[in-house]
Amino acid sequence: MSNVAFPYRFDGRKRTASAKEAEHIRHLIYQTLFTTPGERVMRPSFGSGLMQLVFAPNSQDLGAATQMLVNGALQEWLADRIVVNDVQVELNDSKLVVVVDYVIRKTQERQTDRFEKDLP
Repeated sequence: MSNVAFPYRFDGRKRTASAKEAEHIRHLIYQTLFTTPGERVMRPSFGSGLMQLVFAPNSQDLGAATQMLVNGALQEWLADRIVVNDVQVELNDSKLVVVVDYVIRKTQERQTDRFEKDLP
């Protein structure tokens, strides 16, 4: 079975585009990080709630809570596919940046990916 590419699109043959395993997992992490719980009708608890914390007053406690929140969401939704080693969350100007260090369970390949989202 092939992995559907994110965002959904068609390939050159006018079929649903697919993604390799590592790319698909990166897409799943992105979706988990930046989906707000309640946003998906059939999975109301899916997501991390990360975007809701963007406007909270900045502090060391908030930074630690945010890292735990993100780590917990990744463990809850993707524990069968990845092992999370480290999560770093930072706010740069008008961007939210999340760096996730993880191992793909299927291939034992270690990855460090940077995910960015423009803030509203």
